[in-house]
Amino acid sequence: MNPVERVKFNADGLVCAVVVDHQSNDVLMVAWMNAEALELTLTTRRGTYFSRSRGKLWVKGETSGHVQHVQEVRHDCDGDTLLVRVVQEGPACHTGTRTCFDTDERRLL
Repeated sequence: MNPVERVKFNADGLVCAVVVDHQSNDVLMVAWMNAEALELTLTTRRGTYFSRSRGKLWVKGETSGHVQHVQEVRHDCDGDTLLVRVVQEGPACHTGTRTCFDTDERRLL
């Protein structure tokens, strides 16, 4: 079975991807993938996602240079969420921080 066929995409044809640092296990970001983005990620080993706001694919780092070298992709027990383990070059967040979750003002509890 093709690995992409094992994933359960939502009604919009997307699946949530939780991206973590391969060495530290820090959560870097959360993004969405469609089947094409997942297939490209698996074949190129570059983090490729689907932008819901722009309605198109984007490769992490294609404009910033902050690329993700994908080491592993797993799906959860239900097949509806992906865990993407990467070696991140530079900041992962578009705001310039190391992760999308690492500043105190983002803390809720």
